[in-house]
Amino acid sequence: MYTISSKVYLEVAERLSALIGNLHYYSGTFEFESDGVLYRMIMSAVIYRHNEALPEGRVVDLIDNIIPVWWEFHSTTDEGEVFNDFDFAELKEYLLDK
Repeated sequence: MYTISSKVYLEVAERLSALIGNLHYYSGTFEFESDGVLYRMIMSAVIYRHNEALPEGRVVDLIDNIIPVWWEFHSTTDEGEVFNDFDFAELKEYLLDK
């Protein structure tokens, strides 16, 4: 089994955050390569948010929770697709605004 590193989780979270933007529902696919491995994320999810006023008076829209409707995470090496230990709960740790 292929182990997903924190570096890969961070990359997935950064790309997903950019795609989600201010949406309350996201459905899509993206791919990226890192260290010779091709990763592909397929996901549909409901995004729960809240507004928070910052001390300087600016209001920001923060993510409270992401509930996946469906997700798949594929990893492909030179030898083909390999099973991995991707965990959506771990990804959420990188995505949720605390």
